[in-house]
Amino acid sequence: MKLLFSIIIPVYNRPNEIDELLESLTKQDFSDDFEVLIIEDGSENSSEKFFEKYNNQLNLKYFFKENSGAGASRNFGMQKASGNYFIILDSDVILPTQYISEVKKGLESNFTDAFGGPDAAHSSFNGLQKAINYAMTSLLTTGGIRGKKQAVGKFQPRSFNLGLSKKAFEKTQGFSKMKTGEDIDLTFRLWENNFKTQLIEKAFVYHKRRSSLTQFFKQTFGFGTARPILNKRYPKTAKLTYWFPSLFIIGIDVSIILAIFGYNQILYFYGLYFLLIFLDSLFQNKNLYVAFLSVLTSLTQFFGYGLGFLKSIFIRRKINN
Repeated sequence: MKLLFSIIIPVYNRPNEIDELLESLTKQDFSDDFEVLIIEDGSENSSEKFFEKYNNQLNLKYFFKENSGAGASRNFGMQKASGNYFIILDSDVILPTQYISEVKKGLESNFTDAFGGPDAAHSSFNGLQKAINYAMTSLLTTGGIRGKKQAVGKFQPRSFNLGLSKKAFEKTQGFSKMKTGEDIDLTFRLWENNFKTQLIEKAFVYHKRRSSLTQFFKQTFGFGTARPILNKRYPKTAKLTYWFPSLFIIGIDVSIILAIFGYNQILYFYGLYFLLIFLDSLFQNKNLYVAFLSVLTSLTQFFGYGLGFLKSIFIRRKINN
């Protein structure tokens, strides 16, 4: 099958991000034709001016629709696309020049109807962006499930950097109505329909998360609330490891209580763990400030995901159904 790529980019009130992403698309070393679809999801702050800016440099299409969320906007884009393989990107990513070429190489050497790629921090990112990237990708925090090939088995693509064939889209109907965890839900439905997924390790993006620690907490809290819902929908996919962040934060609380009564051993363990995070981030980022922030973002991630998971389990709130 000759690969004809359609790149789908939903955007909501983030026009400057689209400017950076489209600029990176104009610099691709990819020689074949590809189209780019911007799906404006009911934004008040429109990105249309950047469509006009890049329209002569890219095969670009712009659609404005009522706000319905990222998943529905991705589905809308795939319905409007003319390619036979869709590449779905978040608006806050920037592509290295070889990105599309690496996607093509990966699919030609091992074709699958879906793929995912890693995210990385660009050298120009600020300290907090680099620290959030560390917390989301490190082997010490997430086990490297977002792109460390040696740490994954059956790969679950994430929607910030995801590919899907037209055939798989038509069979699964794309993303569900879930507001968080919709990419994992799609992966499980792909597997149920005997479609294979893979990690294309070299098809990475620079993920420029414009987040504060508060926003990062809310994001990871949403991830945590979604996981029990996914476990209920797809019981065979449930794993004990999904409990780890919740057990981790419960352990911190217990260790603090024990320390009050003079039993410091468990608290020392946590101190050693966060020291390892600091040193590992320092080694990777060569920056003391980023290393310090990495401890904070890792702790924020554990508390966000762990509390969201526990809330979804025990309060049994009906979320995103």
